[in-house]
Amino acid sequence: MKKQLLLLAMILLPLVASAHDIEVKNADGKTIYYNYINNGTELEVTYQGSSYDSYSGEYQGNVVIPEEVTFMNRTLKVTSIGEGAFRGCSGLTSITIPNSVTSIEWYAFWGCSSLTSITIPNSVTSIGGSAFYNCSGLTSITIPNSVTGIGYMEFYGCSGLTSVTIPNSVTSIGKGAFYGCSGLTSITIPNSVTSIGDCAFMSCKGLTSINIPNSVTSIGDCAFSGCSRLTSITIPNSVTSIGSRAFEGCSSLTSVTIPNSVTSIGGGAFYYCSGLTSVTIGNSVTSIGYSAFEGCSKLTSVTIPNSVTSIGDYAFSGCSRLTSVTIPNSVKSIGESAFYYCSGLTSVTIGNSVTSIGSRAFCRCSGLTSINIPNSVTSIGGWAFSGVDLTTVVSLIENPFVIEGKSSSSRAFSVNTFDNATLYVPKGTIGKYKTTGGWKDFVFVEEETGGGEKCEKPTISYENGKLTFTSETEGAVCQYSITDTDIKAGIGNEVQLGVTYNISVYAAKAGYENSETATATLCWIDQQPKTEGITNGIANIPAQAVLIQSEGGSIKVQGIDEGTQVNVYGINGTQAGSAISQSGAATINTNLQPGSIAIVKIGLKSVKVVIK
Repeated sequence: MKKQLLLLAMILLPLVASAHDIEVKNADGKTIYYNYINNGTELEVTYQGSSYDSYSGEYQGNVVIPEEVTFMNRTLKVTSIGEGAFRGCSGLTSITIPNSVTSIEWYAFWGCSSLTSITIPNSVTSIGGSAFYNCSGLTSITIPNSVTGIGYMEFYGCSGLTSVTIPNSVTSIGKGAFYGCSGLTSITIPNSVTSIGDCAFMSCKGLTSINIPNSVTSIGDCAFSGCSRLTSITIPNSVTSIGSRAFEGCSSLTSVTIPNSVTSIGGGAFYYCSGLTSVTIGNSVTSIGYSAFEGCSKLTSVTIPNSVTSIGDYAFSGCSRLTSVTIPNSVKSIGESAFYYCSGLTSVTIGNSVTSIGSRAFCRCSGLTSINIPNSVTSIGGWAFSGVDLTTVVSLIENPFVIEGKSSSSRAFSVNTFDNATLYVPKGTIGKYKTTGGWKDFVFVEEETGGGEKCEKPTISYENGKLTFTSETEGAVCQYSITDTDIKAGIGNEVQLGVTYNISVYAAKAGYENSETATATLCWIDQQPKTEGITNGIANIPAQAVLIQSEGGSIKVQGIDEGTQVNVYGINGTQAGSAISQSGAATINTNLQPGSIAIVKIGLKSVKVVIK
């Protein structure tokens, strides 16, 4: 009975094709058969027989692969363990691989369920996909520094594996590499790795923590799906994309911070992370994928940044403890069933740029009593607010379009809303609403006395650790977003900290359009050390909070000492203006264009500010 084991040696031979059997006695006296083919340029020595035929599973017990084979008075180096060489050898308990071997091919130890440990020598530079597939008895393995990648399903189903050492030479972890390694409790990914492949750690149910280094730029689809005991994860600033279903079913995760480097959150990325209570989404995310947070039933708060332009279908469906949500002005579309069955929602603010509200978008959000629909909306899908008994509907739409009415099976609002809620419409449009399909089914319709006016843009101030937002529109509620640009994760011995908060806020009120967004930057600068009364030789250096705002090319700095010099520079280093503070503030008029970056220098502190 024979099985394939590939042994390569670069030896020049006559240009005559031939095949010969070689018999080699193993250390325990067993005979291992090889077959060599002379192709004229190299000698290929192969264990005879196909890896997929009836010879599979012959080897049992201990096997020692010889480093050299003597044949025809030639000494041949064993340089490779061939494809499927020990495939299905369920009785194989241990194997010795010599230092001459440079590659372990695909399926080499596939299904060797009795193999408990293996030492891969430093001579090996490549390990083929599924090489240790379903080696369920394997408890530990050390991958040598010579290996540069962990291949496709390399350790798939190694359920007994409790530890693995990944060397700094590895740059990628392939698709399904550790899929189903349920015995793994922790793993350290070295700084050399740049990508974590699809399903790389899927169903590693024993995994409780993992460190993702700053070198990683992408987390693949289903990378950590089903890691139900994973309690925390730090996503570094290097990551730009989180794949679909990347953390699906990670039910022990309680909080997640998505850094500013990430531009997209894949569909189902945190699907049914039922223990998740809070989520911070970075300022660079432009889209929240379908079902991204669906089934996160303990999620109580989420901040959607101004960078997001679309909220996918079912994005927050079933987040039953979510109490309020603000959809920023950047969002153009709210997907189908985006907030379906968010029964704890009591407050929703829809931004001024939303053009479409998908079908079932807020269906069964039974805690809602009122909703404001901005003038930007051009379509409302069927069942959008079905199962919600609203008492107040404020529509700022000046030219109403047809919606699904009371008699439709896919009615946009519930029957109770049509019958009992008051619909407020812009001044002078009541006639249009009473003749437009769907809207005309509202029993109670009134014109807003506010006439569709905008709320006044809020002002921002800071004092004694408290930010204050004020709009001159009486009764307006300010909706704010604050992001910390100093969130860091990385490798090294020193980290320069300079906490800076970016603030954006707008005012909203029933019957009014949302105000324009006011922005500001809050940072801290060092003051002169206090030396009076010091007896231990240690001087405290107090930090001073400074608020920076820009409007129409003008920059205002508040909270600085009297007589402080403030200089403003363009991104190219050219000075754009300067001023000396009076009464704790300085105003610098510049000719910088809106959207450009200004460098504000206050003493030794420099802060980047976007010109408004």
